[in-house]
Amino acid sequence: MSVFFRNLLLGITLAIPIGPASLAVIQTGLRTGFLRAWLTGIGVTLADTTYLLVVYFGLSGFMGIPAVKVTVWILGALVLFYLGWQSLRGLWSPAKDHVLEGVEWESGLAPERGTDRNPLLVGYLVNISNPIAVVFWAGIYGSLIGAATAGGGDKTDALFSGAAILLGILSWHTTTSFLSNWGKRLLNDKIARYISALAGIALMGFGLQFAWNAIRALIMR
Repeated sequence: MSVFFRNLLLGITLAIPIGPASLAVIQTGLRTGFLRAWLTGIGVTLADTTYLLVVYFGLSGFMGIPAVKVTVWILGALVLFYLGWQSLRGLWSPAKDHVLEGVEWESGLAPERGTDRNPLLVGYLVNISNPIAVVFWAGIYGSLIGAATAGGGDKTDALFSGAAILLGILSWHTTTSFLSNWGKRLLNDKIARYISALAGIALMGFGLQFAWNAIRALIMR
């Protein structure tokens, strides 16, 4: 297997586990369809690109500073709580939205909420504040850079490896966007809202975990 396809597969396997980023894409697809879910996935990938560049240019030590870690955890908790709340809102207030924005309901899509207006930004914020992404890019990608430069190798090879990983991540989020949109079309609206709400609860669960990590770090300082 070539280096490109090996790193492409690495990106896919990184994106497959259900975490905050995947849940945000799925929830958006169930609520508003493929395009916004796909844009959310692009936002997630752009956040990964940010971390890739941080590690590539040797700034990964900055992400290990305690104050930075706590800031990331707090920001992640706030973003995930907000997204989760938006999902739960859709469970018990469809009637009001139907009156206000009935045209969107007729198209089979949920009414637009604050988080729906800029899915690219939502995806970026979810992942840029995700400690799991920090660990991956600082750890695994840092190791790839080390391997590429061992024995006087070219660091540019690591950049191409990173691009393949990012392509794998985006490929998986594109697939997830399509499947969540397809699933919405198969389900009736009530079931789709319940699934979206469950995804929202899971997002809030991750938010609680991030908040606890921030509190624990502050207490131990």
